[in-house]
Order: sequence, then structure tokens, then C-alpha cells
Amino acid sequence: MPDDPDVLRLRILGPLRVLRGGDEVDAGPRQQRCLLAVLLALHDRPVSLTELIGMLWGDDAPATAANVVHKYIGALRRLLEPGLPARATGSRVLRDGNGYRLSAGPGELDLIEFRALVAEARRESDLDRYVEALALWHGPAGGDLGDSAAATAVFAGLHGEFLDAVSAAAFLAIERGKPDAVLSPLRQAASTNEFNEAVHASLIAVLAAAGHRAEALGTYQSIRARLHDDLGLDPGPDLRRAQLEVLTETEPRVIGQPAQLPPDLALFTGRDSELGLLRRLTSEGAAGGPLVVALDGMAGVGKSTLAVHFAHGAAGRFPDGQLYLDLRGHQEESLPPADAVVALLHGLGVAAADIPASFEAQVGAYRSLTAGKRILVLLDNARDAEQVRPLLPAAAGSLVLVTSRRPLITLAALHGARQLHLDPPDPAAARELLRRRLAAAPNRIAAKDDAESAALEEILDSCGRLPLALSILAARLGARPGLTLATVAAELRNSESRLDAFPRGENGDPRNAFIWSYRQLSPGAARMFRLFSVPLADGVSAGACAALAGEPLAAARDELAELTEAALLIEDDQGRFTAHVLIRAYAAELFRAVETEAERRDAVGRMLQYYLYSSLAARAALGLPDRDEPAPVLPPPPPGLVPESPGSPDEARQWFSTEHPILREAIRWSADLGYGIEPWQLAAAVQPYLRMRGYFHDAEDVVRTALAAARDRGDRDGEARMLRARAGARSALDG
Repeated sequence: MPDDPDVLRLRILGPLRVLRGGDEVDAGPRQQRCLLAVLLALHDRPVSLTELIGMLWGDDAPATAANVVHKYIGALRRLLEPGLPARATGSRVLRDGNGYRLSAGPGELDLIEFRALVAEARRESDLDRYVEALALWHGPAGGDLGDSAAATAVFAGLHGEFLDAVSAAAFLAIERGKPDAVLSPLRQAASTNEFNEAVHASLIAVLAAAGHRAEALGTYQSIRARLHDDLGLDPGPDLRRAQLEVLTETEPRVIGQPAQLPPDLALFTGRDSELGLLRRLTSEGAAGGPLVVALDGMAGVGKSTLAVHFAHGAAGRFPDGQLYLDLRGHQEESLPPADAVVALLHGLGVAAADIPASFEAQVGAYRSLTAGKRILVLLDNARDAEQVRPLLPAAAGSLVLVTSRRPLITLAALHGARQLHLDPPDPAAARELLRRRLAAAPNRIAAKDDAESAALEEILDSCGRLPLALSILAARLGARPGLTLATVAAELRNSESRLDAFPRGENGDPRNAFIWSYRQLSPGAARMFRLFSVPLADGVSAGACAALAGEPLAAARDELAELTEAALLIEDDQGRFTAHVLIRAYAAELFRAVETEAERRDAVGRMLQYYLYSSLAARAALGLPDRDEPAPVLPPPPPGLVPESPGSPDEARQWFSTEHPILREAIRWSADLGYGIEPWQLAAAVQPYLRMRGYFHDAEDVVRTALAAARDRGDRDGEARMLRARAGARSALDG
């Protein structure tokens, strides 16, 4: 079927050609053709009048050059759009600033089609797309129209794209066992680049892979002679390596596709939002390099399980295979980067004898082997970004999943890694995880009564919904059919012995998941971690932690930041710190084992004093009349203790509102301990705020606790103060 007579085809990948309806159209005199070729080569990019003059005449432009260019532009407009009215600009050769820009329509320009095919080939590692793209070339770009150095450079840039594509296609063709598919474009590239060693090395490798061993060796001898005779040079390493492989290999080497992922978890459940995000990121990909996704979170939260599960589901998108490596970042001795690179090279099929000696050469070999591929790499348990960076493949279209307890900020900053933080699953997902695990135990009969359900909920709360802990307990319950959920829930109920509910051993004890993070801490941060088991409720301020440790606020902030980065503490958007319930239990064990009794008493006392003096300062800032309850008069705070000092009634109200649950607990705790502060003093400090806010029941509760403590200690003054406060609280309740 003949072409539509109005269809325009523009060809720049070889001699310039203009076709309409399949018929060749005369593009005009040489300089006009050169102008058209340059505009096509720089498609959709503005080219200034000065640049165009330089490309047509070089340094010898006549005085009339600008007028000549304008004349050619008019002629080209009428050539590309016949019937265009005089002086009309049309839609293809457009004025842009002080120059011109050529805009071809869909399917009109071979350069656009070539670039689209190459982009798809790289993205999908598709050899057929490479072959289709290379078939569009019919010689050097622009033919012989490079009449100036500037024009020649423009056409050489296009030819460089051809050489890059043909080299990538050659590597892929050898790997896929289809070397004949690229022989024609490779021979074309070699014939127009007689001294390009990389192109000739690729041709030699492809000829050998296609079984043309003699021609491969003859090609080497030909370029070797040209280099020696014309340039006085010996062949470089690429050519020598290509010749050596032809001489030493009788058959083409085939590198198998790795499939190293650990088994997926058959009972995987939940994480729907995280899986959806990973799917979206994988679909979008990353420009210019592999997509790197770094998952971070506390020990036992399920980073590796999620990464492996997603990798299995996504494996089909990466036809060149999947590599897996445990970097052992949570162990005493993590995997050195040099050993990691060697392991990945082995995974790619490189024999030990073929691995380069130096680390730099090993990294280079790894990147060379992964170039042009779509491969999935899972780097599990990374210590830090520096351990990961040499292990990133070179191929755009690949995916790298990294798991680490610490956020890999450097990896995000330098390599564009997308960071995904994992928290414990929500209650519904955690409940489903435990139920599925229990249902899979062949010796257990799932109970459906309310008591069993209540025990299950208590287990979830006592474990903080941590997947590792729930999985361990489910395994323990599965191994002992007579063990009830109520019994396990009771074992977990005591915070001081909570971790004893888990079987001792390397894989059955959550302590082993936490101990590495603890051992990596600085001495100050390790002490702060132990002390953090003391705070009375979640959401502790940095100031309270500084008092707890008896150190300046700046030092405490540094230690808290270190603990947060190690995923041992969590900082909320208000700058307050919490710890997972099992991590706090581990910190409490360390606190009792490491700190002396005197050190424990001092830490508790400092924290209680911090809340007492801060409450008195906040009470004063409220500006309320003392009435019949004057504030306790105390000596100045002990040296080194820096309480909060709200500067306005609003700041005082905000401080009381935030600390209210902790202050109630502090009064109760100080009454039980019998040291640190006098409970009635803290109760008196908080009374005005509680009544102002209408918390009359709370006011009566804290007074009752402080009154009992004052009587037990024989503190007549404190007893009298609390009796008056109780009367006031009851009066408010009765009113």
C-alpha cells in the first residue's frame, strides 16, 4: 500500500533525507541542507542565530550570513510544509528567542524513534528493541554535511549515542546467546570508527560468541596493525582482553541468571500500605541509575521479612536475576565491603580465579557485569551507608532493597535512596499475624471464647505488637499444645520479668535482637539507655532525661539522638521520647544489672526533683492566687539540676497539660519508694492547675496518695497541707 502523500519523513541517522509520501524531496543547496541537518540533530532545542552561522561557515562567515540564514529558514518552512503562506512561520521551524527550533511531529524523525527505542531497551533489557533501534542507522549522522567544526561536533554527538547503544546491545546479545543479532550494526560501527578500541573489542567478542573465531582473531590483527602503523600505539587492555578470551575459550561463556532470594514466608500477612508504596516506587523507577529503597526500623519489626516478600513478588520485573546478601550489620563483625563485592561477583557467575585482586577492580567488575541489566539486589542487615555504596549496581532499571536498623541518610543524600521507616504493625495486622501463626500449628486447637481473646489482646499489648516477639511466642505455643494464651499473658504481665517469657537461645530471645544495637552505643548513650527504663510514662522530654542522667541538656540531646538513630528510642514530632515496651524491658534488665543501688536511687531522685521544681516554676507562671494553698517553699534546686521555667501562663498551661500523666505517676511512685521528694510537695504544686482545668477527681486522687505518704512518714506539716487540699478538692466536687 503506497504511503500517504502528505506523510513527512525526516532522516538524520545517516545521510540527510527528506521524504514525502515515500518520495525523496530535494532539500535544496548544500548550506540549506546543512542547516536542516543541524536543526534535526538538535531537535526541539533552540539554536541561536550566532550558533547557526558558526555551524554553516565556521570562522569565515560573510557579512550577509544572517540574511542567508533567514532565507534558508523560509525555504525550509515551505519545504516541510508545502502550501504555507508567504512569511508564515508554520509549525515545524519555529522562532525561539534570537534563534530557531525545529519541532518534528509524531513518527516523522528517525532520531526521536531511535532514542525512544534505546530508552525502552535499557529499561527492559530488551535486545529486540536495541536491534530495532540500531537498524535505523545508515551511516554517520548527517552524512558529509559537517562543513564546520561546530557542525561536525553536533553530528559526532549523535554518533556517540549510536556507539553507546551498539556496545550495550553487544553485551546483552552475548549474554542472551544471540550474538548474530548485532553483528551487522557492530560491523558498521567498526567500519566508521577504525581506531575505536572499545567498538572493535565488542566486535571481536561478538564474532567469537557467534562461532566466527578466525574472523575475530583477524579483526584483532587488523586493528592492531592500524594502531601501530598509523598512530604508533599498541592495543589497549580492552582489545588485549578480547583477544585473550578468544584464544583461551573454545565456547562462548554463558553467565547464568542468579536466583538467590531467601524463601518467602508462607504465613506473611499485613503491611499492605508498605507493599503498595514499594510497588509504586518500583513502577516509577529512578532516572539515571538503579532504584534504591532503604527500609529501616527497630530490631524485630519485620524489615527483612517485608523485603524478601516484596522481592519475590517483584522478581518477574527483573529478568536478569536476583542477588541476596546478608551484610551482618547487626553482628559483632559485619561483612566487609570487599568480601561483599566478591560474594556478589560469585553470584553473577564469576569464578574465583577470574576475580580481580584489588577492591577497586572488583567494584569495577561488578558494575560492568550489571551494566545494561535489570537485576534485583537485596542487601539485608546493613550497618551503614558506607557498607552499601560499593554494592550498588550500575544499571538503570535495576532495584536495590536495603534493610537497616538505622536510617541510611547518606545513601539517600548521595544516591537518591528512598527511605521507608517501619513501625510495628497496627493492632488488626498484629492480631492477624498471631492468629495465623497459631492456626498453622498442627497441635493446637484455636479457642474462640472471650477469655482466650482477652489473653491474645494482652499478649499483643505486652509485646508492643513486635512481629519477631509474636512469632517467637506463637512458635512456643505451637510446640507446647498444653500451654495456654492466658499463661503466656500472665508471664508477660510483670514488666521486670517480661523477657523471661521468651525461650533463651540465639533465635528465640528478643534480647539477642537488641544487644547488637546496645553494644554499638557510646558509653554515655549506653548509660542513658539503661536509665531510660526509669521514666514513668511515654513521651519524656529531653530536659527530664538530662535530669535523670545528671548531665547538661546538650549532652543529653546528643545521647538521645544516638539512641534514636540506633532505633532504640522513638522521638515524636514534639521532641519527646519513648521506647518500645520490650526494649524498655531490656533496658530495665541492664539498669538493674549494671547500675549500683546508689546510682539507681540517685537517678530516680534527680528525675523526681526535676518534676517537682519544674511544677513549682509552672505553678508560679500560671499567676493564680494561692488562696488557702500556698506553694511549698523549697531550697534552690541541687547543683546541676535545671528544671523547666515557663515564661508565661500559656507556656505553663501547655507544660502542665503535656506532663499531667507523668506528674500523677511521679506522686504515686515517690510515695511507694519513700525517697527522692516529699509527695505532698509535688501534689501541692500541681493542685492549682488541676482545679483550674476541672480535673477535680485527679486532684483528689493525688492528694489522697500524698496524704497517706505524709502520715506514713510522720510528716505533720505535709499531712495538714494535704488535709486542707483534700477539703478543697471535695468542695469543688460537691459544688
